[in-house]
Amino acid sequence: MANSTTATFADDTAILTVHEDPTMAVHRLQMHLNKIQLWLKTWRMKANEAKSVQVTFTLSKMTCPPLKLNNDHLPQADEVKYLGIHLDRRLTWLKHITTKRKQLDLKLRNLYWIIGRKSQLSLENKLLVYKVILKPVWTYGILLWGTASNSNLEILERFLSKVLHILTDAPRYVPNTTIKRDLQIPTVKQEARKYSANYQKQLDTHPNNLANALFKEQFRTRRLKRLYPTDLVTNG
Repeated sequence: MANSTTATFADDTAILTVHEDPTMAVHRLQMHLNKIQLWLKTWRMKANEAKSVQVTFTLSKMTCPPLKLNNDHLPQADEVKYLGIHLDRRLTWLKHITTKRKQLDLKLRNLYWIIGRKSQLSLENKLLVYKVILKPVWTYGILLWGTASNSNLEILERFLSKVLHILTDAPRYVPNTTIKRDLQIPTVKQEARKYSANYQKQLDTHPNNLANALFKEQFRTRRLKRLYPTDLVTNG
């Protein structure tokens, strides 16, 4: 539908619309859901209402009226997980970052026997373990959550410093900047800019016009000094 956007990947589907009036936003979404419900009925399929959720993304305290699917109200939440990305209603990315930090701490404990201070593995191979197993965990989706505030990015930056101290068996008094410089390890913010720059280059030559327009600057109302993915490239 013209007033809404559908994003699909495998069996995951998200429907989005934007409007200053929450009632109008819900009206648009409800019309879209009604068409989906009709399509499902035609093909004798059924949506899983238990795995469906309604989220209002806004900086204000207001929440959109409830939606219905198969005559049942969809549960409303302040956050949702879609394709491995945790989206909170204010898009601060705090939920996603803290969740990743917990996953990283668990993986680090499981890997400590091979990359810890007492491990006989060479530093080169320890770094390889980090880059192959740990780094993909926190860099996933960095094109989006890389726009988070410095205080939220610092949560992962502290983990990165912790890992590098363990890998190198460096004393506590050795500065994190020194270790990163010697090992040529970028900061979290530098990684976000690098990934975004590479992604933009891919989009510039993409045959799909919808894809290569993703990084083109569009009019946006900026509030609370909020960053957008394009800022990671333009401010890099």
